Amino acid sequence: MRVELIPDMENASFVALSRQMVLQRQMDLIANNIANISTPAFKGERMVFIEYLAKTDDSQNLSYVEDIGQVRDTAEGSMTPTGNTFDLGIKGNGYFTVDTPNGQRYTRNGRFTLDGTGRLTTSDGYALLDSNNQPIVVPEDANGVVVSEDGTVSAGASDSTTTTNQIGRIKLASFANDQDLSMTGNGLYSTDQPPQPAPDASVLQGMVEESNVQPVIEITRMIAAHRAFDATQNLIQTDDDMEREAIDKLTRTS
Repeated sequence: MRVELIPDMENASFVALSRQMVLQRQMDLIANNIANISTPAFKGERMVFIEYLAKTDDSQNLSYVEDIGQVRDTAEGSMTPTGNTFDLGIKGNGYFTVDTPNGQRYTRNGRFTLDGTGRLTTSDGYALLDSNNQPIVVPEDANGVVVSEDGTVSAGASDSTTTTNQIGRIKLASFANDQDLSMTGNGLYSTDQPPQPAPDASVLQGMVEESNVQPVIEITRMIAAHRAFDATQNLIQTDDDMEREAIDKLTRTS
């Protein structure tokens, strides 16, 4: 990043402007967190800031504000019981694997439904995959579908009350670095990292993981960012007024 040298009287305005640009992006991120408070398994995000130093004409350090990225809060959201057979929550570190037109994607949103062919799918119609990377298909005559904590899906025939027939085992994946997962929309993530087994994860049937966004905290952050933006704007205005006054005096003197 190249910083042009600017007159000392304008330094404060340029530094304040860099702060405002960062605050605007921070507000956008906070607004997105708040908008997804009710989105199952949504993970809130925060911005990461650094100080960028530039040299002025008199070799003094000029400190700018720069945002270098954002960090996802991977903390587990609370589990809410729904009683629905195909609502599944993950306890621990792990992701469901689903098949999309763009390849395998990963999600913790476990609100699944049955499509017309008996496949377990997301709300977008993407098939939930088993440990063999095949869609999990529930037979038409299945009775009393049960999903165990290790992800095994079982059911009995329509004329039986037992649940001894195994349909498949849900593929749970984990990754070396969750922060490298990229959001692709609708609760799905993509990554170049190879998926690994998730031995510490367990599946909870009839449960849905809620968003881990805490509304009060996000609103507090939004208010703080808004106040900081206003304070910075006042600084810019004051500096601008001082510069105009100085130019006016110099012009009259000339």
